[in-house]
Amino acid sequence: MTYVYLGILAAVLALSVWSLLASKKPSFQATAAMVIVPLLLRLFLIK
Repeated sequence: MTYVYLGILAAVLALSVWSLLASKKPSFQATAAMVIVPLLLRLFLIK
């Protein structure tokens, strides 16, 4: 079950990073970066 959760989390993280790099608006990039930080922490199982 944990592997399924981590797989879904990795997919959402990859899409977030992709949208961060594809965006030209600084406000959207800042929002994406704020989303990426907790996703990375959860991926590495840091609470």
